[in-house]
Amino acid sequence: MRNTKGPFRADDIRHGSPYELSNGHTVLCMSTGGRGALATGAGYKALADDPKVEDIGIDAGFAPVAETMRAPDISIGKITDAPGWVHGIPELAVEYADTGQDEKELTQKIKDLLDAGTRFIWVVRLNGPRRVEIHEPKKPMRTAYPGEDLEAPGVLDYPVAIDALYDRDKAGEVNFRHVLRKLTGHETLDGFVASEKSASKAEGKVEGRAEGKAEGKSEAVLAVLQARGIALQEDDTARVKSCSDQATLDRWLQKAATAHSSDEIFSED
Repeated sequence: MRNTKGPFRADDIRHGSPYELSNGHTVLCMSTGGRGALATGAGYKALADDPKVEDIGIDAGFAPVAETMRAPDISIGKITDAPGWVHGIPELAVEYADTGQDEKELTQKIKDLLDAGTRFIWVVRLNGPRRVEIHEPKKPMRTAYPGEDLEAPGVLDYPVAIDALYDRDKAGEVNFRHVLRKLTGHETLDGFVASEKSASKAEGKVEGRAEGKAEGKSEAVLAVLQARGIALQEDDTARVKSCSDQATLDRWLQKAATAHSSDEIFSED
């Protein structure tokens, strides 16, 4: 660990520079490889729409003190909409470690963040068996594996499946559940559909409710695609808005959760 203070300050590090700063010492941070880049994108997708998350960033530089500036791969916390480093800490930091990882520097980065007040650090190991190392202040590090969920009380509302932090399809499923909760208050699409059918029957207004349900599902399809960054052509948007067939809308909504492009939404039509 660095006990002597180096000569640099956070303000000395320019935006876009490949350096972070630990107790005044510069730390060279190289670009990630393809596997790491894809995994980071999946993790961002899985975390961004959790109802409790207000700000989330990729490679955002945090400077809790003048001599330290750290940029986690993914960070959740208060991020200022202004030039320069964020004067604070991430509540949750996610780091991706792959082949060639400098373990000494990673250990120092974890220490810097925890000492500054970060509550949770998840290190996603991409080489060897997939796993996540969980670091919290004054607690021993523990390791979790695929099939387990991660929790960050006070930072995230919902647990996150470990494989959603690196698998795009799993991340899409998590993102879809978040969006569905926001739009309908339901945990699953089946629960939403069952609730709508029950409401229609109870009110005895099946036809009118069916129109309302179709409109709601059309909006849900478009909202999920927008949340996942998938753009539709103008004619496809109009097609979704005008569709009144419940089965078709259900199919599109399910595809919207995991599709990688707009073409996949209508591939069976």
